[in-house]
Amino acid sequence: MVNNIGGIWSADVAYAIGLLTSDGNLSKDGRHIEFCSKDKELVEVFCRSLKLPNKIGTKKRGTAPQKLYYRVQFGDVAFYRFLMSIGLKKNKSLILGPVMVPEGYFPDFLRGLVDGDGNINVFKHPESKNPQLKVRVYSGSRVFLSALKETIKKIYGLGGGCLIKIGRVSCLNYSKKDSIVLLKKIYYDGRVPCLARKHKIAEPFMQAGVAELAQAIALGAIGATLEGSNPPARTSNV
Repeated sequence: MVNNIGGIWSADVAYAIGLLTSDGNLSKDGRHIEFCSKDKELVEVFCRSLKLPNKIGTKKRGTAPQKLYYRVQFGDVAFYRFLMSIGLKKNKSLILGPVMVPEGYFPDFLRGLVDGDGNINVFKHPESKNPQLKVRVYSGSRVFLSALKETIKKIYGLGGGCLIKIGRVSCLNYSKKDSIVLLKKIYYDGRVPCLARKHKIAEPFMQAGVAELAQAIALGAIGATLEGSNPPARTSNV
């Protein structure tokens, strides 16, 4: 059984739910939940967040032998029903709608989305050579991303998010100024569960000015694209 659920939120649970919203799967039996990722560290962080003792396995996707993914599966009827009650769905990729998250735990949920199906993209502007930053979240459901965009605007006052279509998926994209605000919000504490390599990319933007960042990029300290808790407040649709 997953600890600390059944309507009782925590920062760790909210983060894990963000990951499940991105790369999780609810089985048809009404009991089993699976989380799968190419990154073993992310599956390990997921297990720690929910205090799961389950063994991490592997599986292939497609026919290519190198397409190896790490996965953990566990059975918990109460947690399964809890996830369904807040908006997660079976076979959710294209039909996912708003997910109900307490506003106080929204930063943790959003960090889970960025770690699961998002990226932090750093590059040099082709003309000014100044460091540029984009935070992106991807989903097969445009409805979900539209709700996420509205929640970010409501909570943080950031109206600059751009919703675009990339192939069969949609992307919610934030430019540099808004991205820095989001990064400071989701990494509000250095001890929060997260994917270490993404936090490493975000960290300079939370601490340094533009001149320092430009120098860091020039020296190669910042690369290109890389793939405590708050008290609960009112519930938001995301």
